[in-house]
Amino acid sequence: MTKSGREIVEILRAYDLTQTVWSAAQLADCDPKTVERYVAAREAGRNPLERTRRPRAIDPYLAKVEEWVDESKGKIRADVAHRKLVLMGFGGTERSTRRAVAEAKAAWRAGHRRTYRPWVPEPGMWLQFDWGEGPRIGGRRTWLFCAWLAWSRFRVVLPVWDCTEGTLTSCLDAALRLVGGVPTYVLSDNAKTVTVEHIAGVPIRHPQMVALGRHYGCTVASCVPFDPESKGGAENTVKIAKWDLVPTNANLLAQYDSFADLAQAAFEWCARVNARVHRETGAAPMDRLAVERGALHPLPEEPYALALGDQRLVGDDQTVRFSSVRYSTPPGHAGTGVWCRVVGEELVITARLSTGLAEIWRHRLSTPGNPRILAEHYPHHPDGHSILTPRPRPRSAEEIAFLAIGPGAERWLIEAGAIGATRVRSKMTRAVQLAALLGEDLIDQALGMAAAAGRFADRDLALIADHLAAGRAAVEVVRADEAHSVQPGTAGWQALGR
Repeated sequence: MTKSGREIVEILRAYDLTQTVWSAAQLADCDPKTVERYVAAREAGRNPLERTRRPRAIDPYLAKVEEWVDESKGKIRADVAHRKLVLMGFGGTERSTRRAVAEAKAAWRAGHRRTYRPWVPEPGMWLQFDWGEGPRIGGRRTWLFCAWLAWSRFRVVLPVWDCTEGTLTSCLDAALRLVGGVPTYVLSDNAKTVTVEHIAGVPIRHPQMVALGRHYGCTVASCVPFDPESKGGAENTVKIAKWDLVPTNANLLAQYDSFADLAQAAFEWCARVNARVHRETGAAPMDRLAVERGALHPLPEEPYALALGDQRLVGDDQTVRFSSVRYSTPPGHAGTGVWCRVVGEELVITARLSTGLAEIWRHRLSTPGNPRILAEHYPHHPDGHSILTPRPRPRSAEEIAFLAIGPGAERWLIEAGAIGATRVRSKMTRAVQLAALLGEDLIDQALGMAAAAGRFADRDLALIADHLAAGRAAVEVVRADEAHSVQPGTAGWQALGR
């Protein structure tokens, strides 16, 4: 049994005192051969704790074991190696073979281990991003877009509902505008939204990502497949963000009531970590970002079109259809193309105006069968309906002459048609004749009063005209119907027969 360091020191001290092996052994309470071994190791300059390796039965076969491990790239199993050694004449146990194979594999891995050179990023060169699964809100799945500016260690986390191309482009545009510039490279993993496929190990970039890079003046690159070490900064951002934002039994966070709560929590998390001193740089990412912005390229004024969302055509009814739901738009956009994208729990509609791209409305998301139609988008359609009052369109000479009298004539014609008056055309001809005799203004006023009172008999217009021509004031108009009567009542009949 190997002695402890304290025991070895006691043995060597006893030998230095007595200068004899037997006396030192008695003082240290051990075997004389043990004293002799440790003294010899000290004299030879070796480590006293290092044990001399004894010859083993498998030693003649170690070269062959190492050869098999190298050929199999460290994959050969110990039981397979033992069967081969037995055929070659090895008489030891399988335990000895397992030890020898394990030692050979450890030596092989040490010689073929991947080494890393510390990455020292330059300001304004690299922005890395990745996706992480976020918490569920109302049973619906969410995602966390996590971006990391390499030199300043500035982090951006944006919660979204999906990972589509439009959402990715929108998140990249938002991240770049939060950073305040565009780096030279934007690095991600090999998602289908970035890399379509690999041919002979060469990544085939998504055409939309190539166009996005041209728009912002950067290169969209992807890391080596199955090699997360090449974008470890974004991986760590995802890991830390999920630790602090996704409710688990470890962080004891409560479930989010709405998407707005998750967005607010992500905003507060970014503000907290970006203001905290980073362990690697010894400075807050927010402070280093102020320096790195000087090395970033300027942002284009307008975002890439795909960042605005999916393009939709505004119909003649001033609505767009998104996810089988109709949403109304403000007046003036019928027949034009707009962009629709989901931001949190709202649908954002963006249009190109004379001053450039601008957001024209936001609707709360709805479900099929429940359209979002706002009354303020239809000022010429009161109460949510079209104007039901007919608009006169004269065609014959008689119609033109009658409607030329004035707005009272138009109102008279509409009301006459509504109550089903008879002999309307003859009455219109009589009104034209009266207008020629008494003046259009007087007859127009009389027609308006007749329409308001509901008087469309043959002599009603003439009587009203005579009343106005005599200079009498127009009294309160009372519509003639069953609700009004000249009968004073039946109280006088109660005394009859008494």
